[in-house]
Amino acid sequence: MSRLDSFIRRLEAQRACLELAADLVGGLDGEVLELGLGNGRTYDHLRKLFPQRNIYVCERTVAAHPGCVPPSQFLLLGDMRETLPAVRARLAERVVLAHLDPGNGEIAASKALADQITPLIVPLLRLNGLLVSEPALTADELRALPLPDGIESGRYNLYQRISRRSSP
Repeated sequence: MSRLDSFIRRLEAQRACLELAADLVGGLDGEVLELGLGNGRTYDHLRKLFPQRNIYVCERTVAAHPGCVPPSQFLLLGDMRETLPAVRARLAERVVLAHLDPGNGEIAASKALADQITPLIVPLLRLNGLLVSEPALTADELRALPLPDGIESGRYNLYQRISRRSSP
């Protein structure tokens, strides 16, 4: 498979998972969290899927298409390892859908970042909230959900928050 074909399949999987997630959380209250703005394509799609919800976006440096930049009150600028703990009081258990696609072409680096920030994302998810992610994730509070029809296992991932972490 060419890199172009792989990229297209990844984007088709991403879109299918986000659209399924939008259907699954339709009756739940909460905010949306986009982890990484990139050029703004996914954020733009999330605006279409969730026109009545606040969509918070974490991004180190904005380089998106001007029409795809969130309003300043929803833009969390800086390293996610710092911005996510900083917004925990505001968003704790309020996020109905989070999307994580740290893909930068370096699989190991993307996975390492995802592993570092997963424990920061999970407390923001409400119970039954969803996390859509390109890399596979592991957290006791999450359970993997079936992917949309036609999406190859491992191409994209869909998780539901099923519990709160027990206090030690």
